[in-house]
Amino acid sequence: MKNCLQLILTCLCTLFLLFSTSAVVYGQQQTITGTVTNKTTGEPLAGVSVSIKGTLAGTITDGSGNFKFNTSRSFPFSIVFSSVGFTSQDVQITSASPLTVLLAPTDILGEEVVIAASRVSQSILESPVSIEKLNTTAIRESPTPSFYDALPSLKGVESSVQSLTFRTITTRGFNTNGNTRFNQLVDGMDNQAPGLNFSVGNIVGMSELDVASVELLPGASSALYGAGGMNGTLLMTSKSPFEYQGLSMKLQAGINHLGKVQQNNVGFIPDVTARYAKALGKFAFKLNFGFMQADDWQAVDSTNFDRLNLRTKAGFSHATDPNYDGVNVYGDEITTTFGATAGLLNGVAVSRTGYREKDLVDYNTRSIKTGAAFHYKFTDNIEAIVQGNWGTGTTVYTGSDRYSLRKFNVGQYKLELRGKQYFVRAYTTQERSGDAYNATALGTLLNETYNPSVVRDANGNVTGGWFAEYATVYNQARAGIFPGAPGAKTDAQAHAIARAYADRNRLTPGSAPFNTAKDAITSRYIGFGTNRNGAKFNDKTNLYHYEGFYDFTQHIKVLEVQAGASWRRYSLNSDGTIFDDADGTIPIDEYGAYLQVGKKLVKDRIKLTASVRYDKNENFDGRFTPRISGVFTVAPRHNIRLSFQTAYRNPTNQDQYIDLPIRANTRLIGGLPEILTKYDLYNTKGYTQASVQRYAATGDPTQLQLHTFGKFRPESVKAYEVGYKGLINNRLLIDAYYYYSSYTNFLSYLVLLQPTQPLAQDPSLSRANIFATYVNNPADVVAQGGALGLDYLINTWTVSGNFSYNDLTKDSGDGLDNSFNTPKYRFNIGLSNRNVYKNIGFNVMWRWQDSFVWNSSFVRGAVPAYSTIDAQVNYKMPRIKTTVKVGGSNITNHYFQTSYGNPKAGGIYYVALLFEDLLR
Repeated sequence: MKNCLQLILTCLCTLFLLFSTSAVVYGQQQTITGTVTNKTTGEPLAGVSVSIKGTLAGTITDGSGNFKFNTSRSFPFSIVFSSVGFTSQDVQITSASPLTVLLAPTDILGEEVVIAASRVSQSILESPVSIEKLNTTAIRESPTPSFYDALPSLKGVESSVQSLTFRTITTRGFNTNGNTRFNQLVDGMDNQAPGLNFSVGNIVGMSELDVASVELLPGASSALYGAGGMNGTLLMTSKSPFEYQGLSMKLQAGINHLGKVQQNNVGFIPDVTARYAKALGKFAFKLNFGFMQADDWQAVDSTNFDRLNLRTKAGFSHATDPNYDGVNVYGDEITTTFGATAGLLNGVAVSRTGYREKDLVDYNTRSIKTGAAFHYKFTDNIEAIVQGNWGTGTTVYTGSDRYSLRKFNVGQYKLELRGKQYFVRAYTTQERSGDAYNATALGTLLNETYNPSVVRDANGNVTGGWFAEYATVYNQARAGIFPGAPGAKTDAQAHAIARAYADRNRLTPGSAPFNTAKDAITSRYIGFGTNRNGAKFNDKTNLYHYEGFYDFTQHIKVLEVQAGASWRRYSLNSDGTIFDDADGTIPIDEYGAYLQVGKKLVKDRIKLTASVRYDKNENFDGRFTPRISGVFTVAPRHNIRLSFQTAYRNPTNQDQYIDLPIRANTRLIGGLPEILTKYDLYNTKGYTQASVQRYAATGDPTQLQLHTFGKFRPESVKAYEVGYKGLINNRLLIDAYYYYSSYTNFLSYLVLLQPTQPLAQDPSLSRANIFATYVNNPADVVAQGGALGLDYLINTWTVSGNFSYNDLTKDSGDGLDNSFNTPKYRFNIGLSNRNVYKNIGFNVMWRWQDSFVWNSSFVRGAVPAYSTIDAQVNYKMPRIKTTVKVGGSNITNHYFQTSYGNPKAGGIYYVALLFEDLLR
């Protein structure tokens, strides 16, 4: 199969090169210029698409409605002028004389053209599956500080906010901090960090000024976009330097942390973005730059969390619980249960004193985004692209722990040749962890620096350490013989005295010794050996991807046929700080191919589409993922869609190869046989955490259950959807759908306690090795839901609203969690007017979601229901090509949380100046 794919790619490349070589002969260059205005008001129209009919050649009008582009096409030919909200117009030209074009406004919704649903252009009303789109106008007028923050206003979209610049999104449930069941593509490039396995779309992704469109496919999409698209795919497309020329700048300043909820001072957020593009005949280029800095949201939850039973406990400090473990306090995960040798403490669990997150991580968030692209048009329909995007940032991310990503950077570099019916591209993603480190490891090692938890002699006997000091002083205090506090003490008093004594040399946050120790630990790598025993990652993982696509429709005529193939290699290189790669780089190869066939029937009132894809990862069996869909036009502008889709997901690179210590005697490991063998989990089996919980509650050893590992497989889903999209009286757009998804071999998180001693010698299993890993759920997992979207347009007013419902109808087996992490109900309601009075426009969006339980490898807890209001007012000054925008996200400043263990987010208030099409 792999040889066949290589042959297909070779043939496609050869065919494309022949096309490009044969296109060297041109006609004489023609320069086409003109102006486009509103037929009703006479005002110039910016952002109108101007293209030669049947080709890719064209441009976009500037802020004054002017356009200019070059073509080698001989006269006569037709130019198509189109813009959302206006009737498209074809104009035939016979000379290079300047054109004056008048576009008539139309109040018809649903005119957007989308590509993501079928990989070919089609009306959004005729899409065979659910799809959402943000165009340049919607992005510009979003009431949020960035377009990425506006995505949750789309129906069915869920998000997890881990920091001010780190938001991940998904659809159809199973929301996680990384959302590895959801694809994100930027100009065709997979935006997932290949090592850390999260998408970096709003950290080091596309500059907002360079976004041409955002298309979102809820639900299964592997049939066209490969493994990973279990729950959806997001396609972000940048602006062509041929169409969008000139200098654009956005100067934005904001503030947050009002009300002293997380810190006493107000945070200031400078945000500067610039884009410059220029076309010089057949050559064009663009340059992008963005910089943002902010005081980040702070995770300050001091709730006491019981990690064995996965529930919260009473108290918010060691004053009420000697075994306190705060959600956002690190280092207090180190605990011991004292035996008979500890005297009065026999059977009592005690934990170390931890450090708050804000004392450990870098909340001085920064983001730098850069990009450059060079385009060359061999003909109007054949274009070559060399593109590079690079970004670096400092932020905080939640995985199995909280990670401070300092100077983390990702580069993506692409070569592409594309035409009207095809493309062939190669790109690489280069991930560098910079100075990123694990906050929990840092807190733990800070404690070990000033006083080791346990000191043992050469024979392994305990001779001292923090816990030994604690036990000694506690017993003395209870007996009234502790020198520093004479007189018999109560249990609570004795615990306080013992902790104070054991912590007497504790490193105080902000002090010189603390900072020295912190710098030393965060400069050493995780693991053991030279320059190890630290908290720092050393990740230099790369991805190499090659793919081709061809649309055969023009050759076959009676059918619409598209085909493509791809090959990629992951090169895992973390130096043993994330993966089991201390002995060298780990390569992983994947390849796949797909075919799609479509046919219109019954006078184009029925459109049937079938597609199938085959994918193979070298560590797993290959998989076919078919999709069948039908669109039925029951009346003009009224369509019913039915689809059966399948998708699958290989275990991520971390699911396969991770080998990471996360807490004392606790390690996160991959599910591949070689990793399980490394820790002897096939022979020395571990007890499931669920069975240990039952044993702890009842004291009955028969409740303990050993886990036997089966074959590690990719997970798959069968998804059924029925939907309706229609336009009533050219003013009311309705989009509704219902879905039912059944998952097989669902990848779940499993915690095992591997005993190191017989149960009689360690009845509390306090000395067990704890492993967290990934396994396939033996039971099917079933989810269902639906959504309804309404948009009503009258003149320049738009009222919009949507409702989403998601529910897990069949859950996991014993001890296996599926992290559905999704509110059952969500609402979004918006009101906007682009020109309510003399170039003044506004946009207001109210969002609400239900409460739910969040469960992850980091923590488990309830996320309360919340609502937010985002709003902006803008004033356009066309003569100087400037827009002033004043707005706020969460303007009521009601702090809310999208996922337990992550920070709560308050209001952000901003002022922005947008300059477009300067120096054009």
